[in-house]
Amino acid sequence: MPEIRNTSPLSRRSLLRALGGGAALGALAGCGVPAAYVSPGDRAGTDASATDKRLTWANWPLYIDTDDDHPSRRPTLEAFEKRTGIAVEYIEEINDNDEFFGKISPSLMNHQRTGRDLIVISDWMCGRFVRLGWVQEMDRANQPNVARYLDPLLRSPAFDPGRRSTVPWQSGITGIAYNRRRVGREIRHVSDLWAPDLKGRVTLLSGLDEAFALLMQGNGVDITRWTADDFHRICDQVERRVHGGQIRRFTGNDYIKDLSSGDVLACQAYSGDVIQLQADDPDIRFVVPEEGAELWAESLMIPNLARHKANAEKLVDFYYQPEVAAELAAWVNYVCPVPAAQDVLASSKDKDTAALAEDPLIFPDASMRKRLAIARDITSTERTEFAKRWNAIAGL
Repeated sequence: MPEIRNTSPLSRRSLLRALGGGAALGALAGCGVPAAYVSPGDRAGTDASATDKRLTWANWPLYIDTDDDHPSRRPTLEAFEKRTGIAVEYIEEINDNDEFFGKISPSLMNHQRTGRDLIVISDWMCGRFVRLGWVQEMDRANQPNVARYLDPLLRSPAFDPGRRSTVPWQSGITGIAYNRRRVGREIRHVSDLWAPDLKGRVTLLSGLDEAFALLMQGNGVDITRWTADDFHRICDQVERRVHGGQIRRFTGNDYIKDLSSGDVLACQAYSGDVIQLQADDPDIRFVVPEEGAELWAESLMIPNLARHKANAEKLVDFYYQPEVAAELAAWVNYVCPVPAAQDVLASSKDKDTAALAEDPLIFPDASMRKRLAIARDITSTERTEFAKRWNAIAGL
């Protein structure tokens, strides 16, 4: 395997927020439309994989490794093509979960092909696709690496038990970022955000799906089985802190700028972003609170009627080889869904690359893993009510 180099200049989430994406508005497209449901027997199309060695893959910008000297080249993807003879049309077209939902939902609800064999979207949106019956189950007989190496923490989310229809592409943690030097102490609990000396210097994430779980964990809630009462209790608390001036504002990824400048001292944040920030300011810390933090993923799915299902399954399994997962992790800097990739990075002759194996924001250590949980998703019935209340608080 070629030497892995960590040269990603900008996090993928940072870019998609700059483009106006990230599902910050928690839009309601496609909810509550039972007529759009596709039954299991109508999901598969004729698979041309055996004779047509190609596939089309839709992904987010900046979410795959690229060559230093030739940014349009993607080493791991080229290795897959060379090894399998399968040509991949790789399209960086997903800038927002809801926007992409709107783009392909007319085809899916009308039992038509989307023109894509593989897509990557956030798990909360994956849950919507799974409930609507818009994606096909993968054949694990074609995916021995997924079966062997997928992180146990990610194996069975509530929306897709056993990960039959989805496979994590990358994962991450929603926790708290803060400037240790400016705050003057460690932050260890969600409640630490409400300290009097942080008044007006705290931000929360604006997106409903991004924000609520960590706040519930601060209340001691098991986010794998939270209730409507838990949600409204959080809203009551946040409203009080907005009116009291404790919360400066609600943000997308622009919290990065606020934290770097010192305008904000502590905030809700994504683990992958903080890795980027720490390269410029080692005083910036990321913490998984003692009460816990949310583990999330953005996952690969095969849409209904995809023409190259078996080819897509092979590509997914290729990225679950520890050597390939390690090369990808060194570039994107999110939580790697293949824990075995840690040993690959640790054995690197390059000191900076080997150091990535010890970064708990890429490979959470045992203590951190005990405090991570995947939140149950917001159902379509709940979403209208919850989004209306949350968006009013966040000023969306």
